[in-house]
Amino acid sequence: MKKILTVLIVAGSVTIISCGGGDKNHDHSGHKNDEPKTATDSLYSEVMAGHDEVMPKMGKIRGAQKEAQRLIDSIAALPAKAQAEAASLKTKLEELVKDLSYADFAMDKWMTEFNMDSAKDNMEQRLKYLAEEKLKVNKVKDAILNSLAKADSLLKR
Repeated sequence: MKKILTVLIVAGSVTIISCGGGDKNHDHSGHKNDEPKTATDSLYSEVMAGHDEVMPKMGKIRGAQKEAQRLIDSIAALPAKAQAEAASLKTKLEELVKDLSYADFAMDKWMTEFNMDSAKDNMEQRLKYLAEEKLKVNKVKDAILNSLAKADSLLKR
């Protein structure tokens, strides 16, 4: 009886240790979170960091678009004199909608076109590809952050 209990305890301990917490080298989104080992790993991490910084803000982008459009529609429903007085605000709101729409489009386009596995077998090409993607994702990030800053100042809630 003691032998069976000992075997069960050892087997249980091995199972717990071997299964403990899953793969610690990946985060919840499947991205590796260990230290970069090569220049391509480092560059890939930088590309993903740019994406990960602004992806959670996409809901704010869409919410600000709706709010700005609602205000544009409200101005359009005003009497002619009030519309004329609000023309400057309407122009700024229309420009904001355009900027927010571009930021939304740019993120979707970048995510659709990004190839995580591009040139995995050719490090020189992969470095070049990831360097280009870093530039692209940084432009997307700037578009998102700048349009949200503009929305924050224009849509003071």
